[in-house]
Amino acid sequence: MKNRLAQALMMAFVALMIVGCGDSNSSSESVEGNDFLVTIATDFGDMKVILYDETPEHKANFLKLTNEGFFDSLLFHRVIKGFMIQGGDPESRGATLDQRLGSGGPGYKVPAEIKPNLFHKKGALAAAREPDQVNPEKASSGSQFYIVHGSVTPRERLEGVNQNKIFEAYRQLMTNTPNDPLAMEYKETLTNYPGNDSIQAKVDATLDQLSAKTGILFELPEEQIEAYSTIGGYPPLDGGYTVFGEVISGLEVIDAIANVETKAKQVEDRPIEDVKMVVSVGEVPRAEIEEKYNYKYPTSVANQ
Repeated sequence: MKNRLAQALMMAFVALMIVGCGDSNSSSESVEGNDFLVTIATDFGDMKVILYDETPEHKANFLKLTNEGFFDSLLFHRVIKGFMIQGGDPESRGATLDQRLGSGGPGYKVPAEIKPNLFHKKGALAAAREPDQVNPEKASSGSQFYIVHGSVTPRERLEGVNQNKIFEAYRQLMTNTPNDPLAMEYKETLTNYPGNDSIQAKVDATLDQLSAKTGILFELPEEQIEAYSTIGGYPPLDGGYTVFGEVISGLEVIDAIANVETKAKQVEDRPIEDVKMVVSVGEVPRAEIEEKYNYKYPTSVANQ
């Protein structure tokens, strides 16, 4: 496996050169103050959502749009069972059945706030975005979001160092930030010490730096392994998109929407019958949210 990774790293560097030439989530015993509780109402039921304090720009933006009524009557226009349900495109309001959706927004993006401890478990609320080729900064759509449906992954497939994640982090660093000091070190290694073993050794010696710079974890914490192997989720998205909240009540609504009939690839996985949303927000004591919804705030916000 290590030898295959070394070969892949070497090949990725060569391909890139050719193209170039052309926080802890532990719970607290008590919390103070209020928080915003978002309700996403649909014909299939309501989802109650918490927005993370660790992603302040995304939280403020979602609350602003909600208070403006921006999301009301918009559609979950893209639904893929075992993956996610996506909405927030203003062009979906009143859209015809054959209209392609997914490119609309409020006219701005939100800077990425990707955190290794905020991950794509079932019910995670995350921001959609354009692909890396045109958006290397991973900036989020101003309004489009998705909620993870996902599936359960066996624990044995989640434990240990994930070599594919290391390669993906290496690829992202070399593609998106080729002038980063760490990327320059990798290039120097490949230039002065050609061969698979040299770059493998260099990457192995700098895994902590590579993870910090890309936001990709190579070995999952027990909390994430437990979530992915019990309630499920979609691990491949981790480190690539901003997760800024989660559904704390109404996971069954996600299941119901994920099971609707869609047009599949004909119109980008759009449901045959419209699934509309109405989004509202209220201010609720954090202690009440913990007690009523069995949600635990991270220690860093326990006494705000």
